[in-house]
Amino acid sequence: MKRILLGLLLLATQSLAAQERPLWMRYPAISPDGRKIAFCYKGDIFVVDSQGGRAEQLTTHAAYDGHPVWSPDGRTIAFASGRDKGMDLFTVPATGGTPTRLTHLSGSAVTPECFTPDGSSILFRCKIMPDRCYGQFPHDGQVYSVPAAGGRPTMFLPFEACNISFDRTGERILYHDKKGYEDEWRKHHTSSICRDIWLHDLKSGTFANLTAKQVEDRYPTLAADQKTVYFVSERFGDANVCRMSLDNPKQIEQLTRLERHPVRFLTRADNDTLCFFWDGEIYTMAPGGKPRKVEIEVVADDQQPAAEEWIRSSGAREIAISPDGKEFAFVFRGDVFVADAEFGTTKRITNTAAQERDIAFSPDGRSLAYASERDGQWHIYVARIKEKEDPSFAYARQIEEERLTEGEKASFQPAFSPDGKEFAYLEERTTVRVMDLDKKRSRVVLPGKYNYSYSDGDQSFEWSPDGKWILAQFFEEGGWQHPDIALVKADGKGEIHNLTNSGYSDGNARWVLGGKAIIWSTDREGMRSHGSWGAQRDVYALFLDPKAYAEFRRTKEERTLAEKLKSEREKRREEKDSVKQADKPAEQRFDLEDLEERMVRLTIHSSALGDAVLTHDGRKLFYLAAFEGGYDLWVRNFDDGSTRLLSKLGRGGRLELSKDGRTIYLLSGGQIQTIDPASGHTKPMSYTARFEWKPAAERRSLFEHVWRQVLDKFYDQTFEGVDWDYYKSAYERFLPYVNNDYDFAEVLGELLGELNASHTGARYYGSFGRPATAFLGAFYDENYAGDGLRIAEVLPGGPLDRPDTKIEAGVIIRKIDNQPVEAGKDYFRLLDGKIGRRTLLTLTKSGSTKEWEEYVTPTSLGGQNALLYKRWVKRRQELVDSLSGGRLGYIHVAGMNSPSFRKAYSEILGKYRNREAIIVDTRYNGGGWLHEDLVHLLSGKQFATFVPRGQFIGIDPFAQWTKPSAVLVSEGNYSNAHGFPWVYKELKLGKLVGMPVPGTMTAVWWETMMNGVVFGIPEVGMKDNAGRILENMQLEPDIRVENDPASAIEGRDLQLEAAVEHLLGQTAR
Repeated sequence: MKRILLGLLLLATQSLAAQERPLWMRYPAISPDGRKIAFCYKGDIFVVDSQGGRAEQLTTHAAYDGHPVWSPDGRTIAFASGRDKGMDLFTVPATGGTPTRLTHLSGSAVTPECFTPDGSSILFRCKIMPDRCYGQFPHDGQVYSVPAAGGRPTMFLPFEACNISFDRTGERILYHDKKGYEDEWRKHHTSSICRDIWLHDLKSGTFANLTAKQVEDRYPTLAADQKTVYFVSERFGDANVCRMSLDNPKQIEQLTRLERHPVRFLTRADNDTLCFFWDGEIYTMAPGGKPRKVEIEVVADDQQPAAEEWIRSSGAREIAISPDGKEFAFVFRGDVFVADAEFGTTKRITNTAAQERDIAFSPDGRSLAYASERDGQWHIYVARIKEKEDPSFAYARQIEEERLTEGEKASFQPAFSPDGKEFAYLEERTTVRVMDLDKKRSRVVLPGKYNYSYSDGDQSFEWSPDGKWILAQFFEEGGWQHPDIALVKADGKGEIHNLTNSGYSDGNARWVLGGKAIIWSTDREGMRSHGSWGAQRDVYALFLDPKAYAEFRRTKEERTLAEKLKSEREKRREEKDSVKQADKPAEQRFDLEDLEERMVRLTIHSSALGDAVLTHDGRKLFYLAAFEGGYDLWVRNFDDGSTRLLSKLGRGGRLELSKDGRTIYLLSGGQIQTIDPASGHTKPMSYTARFEWKPAAERRSLFEHVWRQVLDKFYDQTFEGVDWDYYKSAYERFLPYVNNDYDFAEVLGELLGELNASHTGARYYGSFGRPATAFLGAFYDENYAGDGLRIAEVLPGGPLDRPDTKIEAGVIIRKIDNQPVEAGKDYFRLLDGKIGRRTLLTLTKSGSTKEWEEYVTPTSLGGQNALLYKRWVKRRQELVDSLSGGRLGYIHVAGMNSPSFRKAYSEILGKYRNREAIIVDTRYNGGGWLHEDLVHLLSGKQFATFVPRGQFIGIDPFAQWTKPSAVLVSEGNYSNAHGFPWVYKELKLGKLVGMPVPGTMTAVWWETMMNGVVFGIPEVGMKDNAGRILENMQLEPDIRVENDPASAIEGRDLQLEAAVEHLLGQTAR
């Protein structure tokens, strides 16, 4: 057992481990009698006396346990746990015992809220199914009630209400709302999406917004006098405990004055003792008193070892082939390995907690370069085989490592020159430099101003065969979205030639034909996204040598004759001269005039294109393209003009062609395969990596990585006054007390929340490996109390909506795969693992005992959500038709992407072409990049009509809407769904109707780290013409209308009703 003392003086004789001071005790909850506090520490639930002392460990499972809540009698604690391969609801006696599982909702995480006042039921949040009549967008979860003794969950509220607390009678609840997509741990923002505190009378059905201020107000709880509300608010600066009276909620008093860190997880005992989390520790506060730190002693086994050996044969993130093809290097979980290509014998090259990446072999195969993020910064290292007698890395007795770059600037992506004497690399992500390996001096080849790095690894460059030039992606001033291909002199004297010079997107350039030509990927021919993002791409070739271009254009007959003549000439040459010419590559000489005349489209069909390689003789192109779901290998034969599918792969990756041209290597999905260019047959290459996982050291390295990435990439170099150095030290001190990725993600989330920016935070969703719960795509009658599930409505297009079915509203599902659905009992467990599987339903009609059976194929939660979305849109369209008498049209833009734009374009200029005005609904749109296209679509002004022989057949412009419009907006608009209505309002195209939109118009990169934790960095800010950054600049609607909870429960959409009223006034006849 490991003894950890918190806040107490320790005896000098105790172990070092026992002298640690535990921190990061999350989700504290004080018991109703005020004597105990439950909390989450290192992924388990503990209980401690509220005065402090030794905590008792209630749960000991290796899975994460969190969010404890007390029963009113203090005898039971409910909590969320991932122990059964899904985040479900459990209870455990407060004195310890075996936990009892209450929910079976794999794939939809459960968050406990509270017990009902009588202790008979537990409320929890989860996304399952909205109420049939609920009028709001079906994007969030709901609140459910489940009997504390176990049973079937029933809906308590049709929307997601957080931190619910009851009054003494059980007739009223307090909660804070959730309006949209903003991160839970964001701090100090002042916008419409901030959480408000509501009072809901369950008896009368009324709702009252008690705070209604654009600051964060959370964790409400009603005092013993049933009039005072304690809560946490940022209205006075940092998040602190406040109170207000229900008699006068506008009069708010600040009770604590804690600084630089937020108060979290406020709970209250019956005697009004408050309990909360602040700066990693637990505090209580008696009525009229001051915050008091609870001195806690924890005694628990440390279940996670300092190091653990894994043996893995899959999961590599990056692979490189040695020049002779006899071995390959790869990266697994941040370490570098090399394996023998024939036998799979594997040697570990690095063993660090830091990440390594960007592996590259030297031309002789005896050196391996890579980037490593040691000591908090990326630098380039090289590993070398020490003994000359050792033939390869896989069998080397000793390997030496040397660090090649120094300083504070990030350096990565090394590439050896063809002679192995130099290597090129990226400095600060966009500057291409070359270092002389002997002298250790480097020079700038391509200045960083010619590129912008959105995500690490998005830059490409390649040495020419003679080592004199570098081929690189770049753009000239202002051309971020129109990258070109540059030919750059490697001597550092600044000679740069733009080879493509197009307004399209060019990238992934490679040398071919011994440096006489290049191939690259471009979207100049492909079908463009019917929106601002993306296009199908092609492989193009550019011949820098006119003779090579002429050779490429020859017919097979002409080439055969030329080869015979060349063979005769070579026979007459001295063998010595021939060898000399072969050993010494000729210096590249390029003809850079009239380059467009020597550009050739190599692929005949544009596609979602992956990688491509051209054979050494230039007669075949192998490329990856996705036409049928996944990427497959295609080949274009230039001799006979054919294009054919060579191998069904189903996945993309990187292609490499062996030196002899006889083998194609596919590096994909953590595996390496060889592909026979003639037959398309694939063969896996094996490896066995012995990896030493050091979880604590890995988390510390990843924490440093996140902090550094934000430092290097955050859109505002001033950090808006945030002391980023201070918060690094403030949060990294919690890392020794974190042993799981849920807590780690919250540490990162709180750190990133200090930025007060959108598009950031950290997420961890777990890896349960359990088949998720399936859904049947139906609303059930909540008032039905008998055995089975009585269907209230079948979702169109869902599993139960089939032409040959008798299933309809009123039908009762008696059994699922012969397992009875019993009254009051949880039926979700009967649907575990049945997504996409043929499932037998036993059915009967209400009032009948006659049963019949039908097979159906249940869908996933995501599939059901898609059906619910379509239903919601259809109901909006029907409402607009009804309210306007068919005069107005309605569309909802689901995302700022091509499919959403195509749907909008089709309906606006299709079925709504002859309507008098159009409502464009962008509420709860999570963003993308579409503002330019939508604004163009809605900004048409008629300038002509088409009238053959006097018949009116259309107007010009024919691809734009020329009539009035209005845009619906809400607090849930995010990212480009802030950008579009902002542009719409700036250009005065129409009115915005709804609620203010938070200022979130930035471009983000979400990075998934090797432990599965995802974090975001808002990297690109957007300025208006007045020089104002749109981030944190809230957009106000022209017509402000709130969809209050009571109206939404009734099925009304007040914002949509207001938009209809406005446009009918605009188009009055």
